[in-house]
Amino acid sequence: MRTAYKVRIYPTPEQAAVLNRTFGCVRLVWNRVLAWRHARYQADRTRTSYAQTDRYLTELKRDPEFAFLFEVSSVPLQQTLRQQYAAFMNFFAGRARYPRFKSRHGRQSATYTRSAFRWRDGRLHLAKMDAPVAFVWSWPEVDPATLNPTTVTVSRDPDGRWYASFAVETAGEPEHAPATDSSAGVDLGVKDFAVLSTGEKIANPRHLARRAKNLARYQRRMARKQRGSANRAKAKAKVARAHTKVGDARADFLHKTSTRLVTGHDVIVIEDLAVKNMVRNRSLARAISDCGWGEFRRQLEYKTAKYGRHLIVIDRWYPSSKTCSSCGHLLAGLSLGTRTWQCPSCGTRHDRDVNAAKNILAAGRAVSACGADVRQAGTSRVQLATKQETSPARVGIPLL
Repeated sequence: MRTAYKVRIYPTPEQAAVLNRTFGCVRLVWNRVLAWRHARYQADRTRTSYAQTDRYLTELKRDPEFAFLFEVSSVPLQQTLRQQYAAFMNFFAGRARYPRFKSRHGRQSATYTRSAFRWRDGRLHLAKMDAPVAFVWSWPEVDPATLNPTTVTVSRDPDGRWYASFAVETAGEPEHAPATDSSAGVDLGVKDFAVLSTGEKIANPRHLARRAKNLARYQRRMARKQRGSANRAKAKAKVARAHTKVGDARADFLHKTSTRLVTGHDVIVIEDLAVKNMVRNRSLARAISDCGWGEFRRQLEYKTAKYGRHLIVIDRWYPSSKTCSSCGHLLAGLSLGTRTWQCPSCGTRHDRDVNAAKNILAAGRAVSACGADVRQAGTSRVQLATKQETSPARVGIPLL
C-alpha cells in the first residue's frame, strides 16, 4: 500500500535559492520538451518515446546556452521527462487533457528519487545541499525515523509556502476499523453539502462565498498596481494567500466529513456525479466548484480502502429524487425547485434530498446483492456499480 506524508518545510535562504533554481530548470525542460514533442507530431505525425526525450535532454545540456542545467541535480530533470510521458499516456487513453506549458507564476515542484536525497534518522538531505532541510512533522503516532521514502516531491505554492511530500510503501493489511453494522446513502447537493439516508443534513459551509468580498478587494488592489513592480508582487501574494485560506478551509471540512462517514459506517453509497459537465452551468458553476465533490469522492475512496470499508458508486442516471423510497413509484418529472413532494401512489410525503439518499442506499444494496462489480476492502480502485436487469417492484426497494 502506498502512503504519502505532506509536511511544511522551512528552507534556509541558500536552500531556497537552490530549490528555486531547480524549479526553473524543471520548468524549462518541461516546456522545451513539450514544444519539441508538439513540433515533431505536427511535422511527421509520429509520437515521441521517453528514450527520445532522454536523448533530447542530453543534447540540450550540451548546448552552451543551457549549461546552467548542470548546476542542479539531474534527477528532477529526468523525473520531469517521466511525468510528461505519463501525462501523454493519460491523454491518449482519454483520462486527461493535453499537457500544458508550465508557468513561473503557478505552483512549482521538483521530484527527487532515492539517488538524489538521503533520509537518515528522520532528517531530509537533498542533492546540492550541505545541511538537512527543516520540516514540521504532524503525525505524533508515526516516527519519521522508521520511514523509508521512495520519492520526495518539494513544492512551493504561489503564496510562498514550501512543502515536501514523502511517498512511502507500507506493508501489511489495511487498518480495519471496528464494525458499526451501519450503512449510509449520501446525496450531495449545493444547499446542503450532503444529506444522509438517516435524515442527517450536513450544511454547506460555502467557503468561497464567505470570503468573496475580501478576495475581490485584494484583486482590485492588485489590478491598480503597475505590472512588474514590487508592489504588484506583494499584492499578488496577498491574493494567493486569500485563495490558500479558502482551499485550506475547504480541505479541512472535506477531511473531517469524509473521516466521520468512513469511521461511522461499514457501507457508503454515493452517486457517480459528472462534476466536469455540471460546472458548465454558468448559474451554478461557482457554487458547485466551491463544494469540492470530486475531492470528497477521492477521499472516500482511499479512506474506505484504508479502514476496510465498502464504497459503492451507483449510476448517475438513476432517478433517486423522483422515486418514492416507500413504494417505488416513479414520478414523470420533478423540477429542481420542488424540495418536497407527496407520492401519488402511497401518499407518503418526502423531503427531496432525504428521499434521494434513501433510494441511493437501497440501489447500492440491490446492485451489491445481485453481483455488481463493487470494490471490497483492501483494493485500490472503485468500479462503477451500473444498472442491472429490470426486476419486479418490491416495497422499499426502488426499481433499478
